[in-house]
Amino acid sequence: MSALTIVLALLAALSNASASVLQRRAATDESGGSGARQALRWLGRVLRRPHWLAGAGLLGLSTVFQAAALSVGSLSLVQPLLASELLFTLAVGSVVFRRRPDRRTWLAFAALAVGLAVFLAAASPSAGTSTAEPELWLTVGAALLGVVVAVLGASRLVHGAPRAALLGLASAVSFAATAALLKEVMGRLGHGLGALLTQWPPYATVVVGGLSFLLLQSAFRAGSLTASQPALTLGDAVTSVALGWALFEEYIGLGVKVLPEVIGVVLIGAGSIGLAGAAASGAWDTSPDEGGGPGPGPQRPARQRS
Repeated sequence: MSALTIVLALLAALSNASASVLQRRAATDESGGSGARQALRWLGRVLRRPHWLAGAGLLGLSTVFQAAALSVGSLSLVQPLLASELLFTLAVGSVVFRRRPDRRTWLAFAALAVGLAVFLAAASPSAGTSTAEPELWLTVGAALLGVVVAVLGASRLVHGAPRAALLGLASAVSFAATAALLKEVMGRLGHGLGALLTQWPPYATVVVGGLSFLLLQSAFRAGSLTASQPALTLGDAVTSVALGWALFEEYIGLGVKVLPEVIGVVLIGAGSIGLAGAAASGAWDTSPDEGGGPGPGPQRPARQRS
């Protein structure tokens, strides 16, 4: 594993988490309202707030860091590392909102951190190639589309938490596909920006990224963070590992290493559930002490990346 890749991926996670917290701070400082007109007025006010603008800048910086990490490292390493965004959100949010997380939240924090370390240490993803063969994209793209359509079809048959989990899984698969496309874009960038803009990957990245965002919003509307976040976190990581193997010849440790990898995945899932539950209950995502009572609970977790 490249130290540079790890640093860039962690910086992407930190930037994205900080963006989410700052924009959340701007949102809680403004009163909302029902109706389209009130929503537009609220949006106009929040767009002028320094916290929101700083968050938007950090969100753009996060995308740059992620692209840089994918250009020098494997998809199988970068995307699982981005799950650390939840940890950074907890740390940054506790400072910005001046709330100390409770013991249960810290245990979830530890579970996710240890799970990431155990999984990546055991998996030790290889570097792989910088681009994939065109015919592989056709096959893998069709398979991904089939999975997303199937999951969305299943989500229409259920309600509440199961539906939120399925929509979270669909968005996770789409986010992993977006990251794979971004890696392809960065791999082709070496041939020149002009040549890149005549090819399909940049435009496919934008389209799939937009779809991922819409699916994510649907997951949050369908149910609680506790239902959607584990599927989102684990689905992104596992799908990215599979795409890294299928497209870019990235390999992870198998055999006796499977057991610690599974333990790591279980810990990541447990930590995601715990942190999502803490966020949903307002344990560490509330309005600051100054300015009255607590603000409304979060509408989404930290994830905003493409």
